Parts: sequence; C-alpha cells; structure tokens
Amino acid sequence: MSVQERKQRERAERERLIVATARELAEQDGWDAVTTRRLAERIEYSQPVLYSHFRGKREIIGAVALEGAAELAAAVRAATSAADGPRARVAALARAYLDFAARNPAVYDAIFELDGGLAFAHEDTPEPLKDAFAALLESLGEVAGDGIHPGLFTETFWAALHGLATLTRAGRLPPEDTEPRLDLLVDRLAVL
Repeated sequence: MSVQERKQRERAERERLIVATARELAEQDGWDAVTTRRLAERIEYSQPVLYSHFRGKREIIGAVALEGAAELAAAVRAATSAADGPRARVAALARAYLDFAARNPAVYDAIFELDGGLAFAHEDTPEPLKDAFAALLESLGEVAGDGIHPGLFTETFWAALHGLATLTRAGRLPPEDTEPRLDLLVDRLAVL
C-alpha cells in the first residue's frame, strides 16, 4: 500500500468517525449539542482536523443525512421485499418509514428538518436522497391509480408519512393510534 493510499484510507476513517460521533451526540443530546469543539474532544482530534473534513456543522449534518437516507432506503426495501401484494407492501413501507423516524430521530431530522446544504428534487440532488425517494416510489408507484403521476403520488404519500412521524414525535398525535392511522392512510390514499 502506498503512502498516498494509506493517507486516503486514514482520512476516510477519520471522516466516518466524525460522522458517527456527530450522529451519536445528536441522538443522545440533540443537534444543539453537536459542536466542533465537542466533536473534537470526543474523537480526540483538533478542531482544525475536523475543519479539514467539513467546513462546519452544516456539512456534518449533510453527511449524517446522506448516511441516514441510505439506511432509510435499505429499511424500506427490506420491509417491502418481505411483503406479499400491493397493500402489504404499502403498509410495510409505511411502518418501516415511521419505525426509522422513531428509532433515529436525530438522523431523521438531519435528512428532513435541518439544513445540511443538500438539494432535494433537483438535478444535483445527491444519490442517497434520490435512492431513498426511489425506494418509496418502487412500492407506491404501483398503487398511484389511473391518471395519477406515480412521482406525485409518492410525494403526497411521503408528505403524509412525514406529517405522522413529526406530529407523533412532537406529542401532537397519540402514539397508540399509529396503526389505525396507517390503515386509514393505506386504505384511503392508495388504490389497491
């Protein structure tokens, strides 16, 4: 292994450590607790080392968001691949999405609530975000209904799931009614 390859590998490992530590801090104490000073202390590198990887917290949030979007896509695909039939796939998708949001609130916020400097629904949207949307579209496109653009339907269904996730987490919707809400969403919105 050349010196250059070793340095690239070490740089990638440091970057993964920074992102993992930021994610851990955010999940434990919220995003306000994620500062470059605290990250530097936690990973035992200087702040200039952090800045050699990320220009600031916004880019760190973006890196967490990209990692989280890939995990969300994988969770949705795993759930839908095990389901039999369109209704079961849509219900599995909805549950996987809400479960991901509940289990990873800081990551979910990084993807959908915070400014990580990432473009959504644009030419320059990063691949992990495009793939997360594609994971939703794969199951939802088949139930959009006649004359309804599958992408538009997927955006609308996703918006409903996002509303359920954020309102439940904020205590605005009682969590014990999640299943009836999901049934209503799946049965009334999707053409099955």
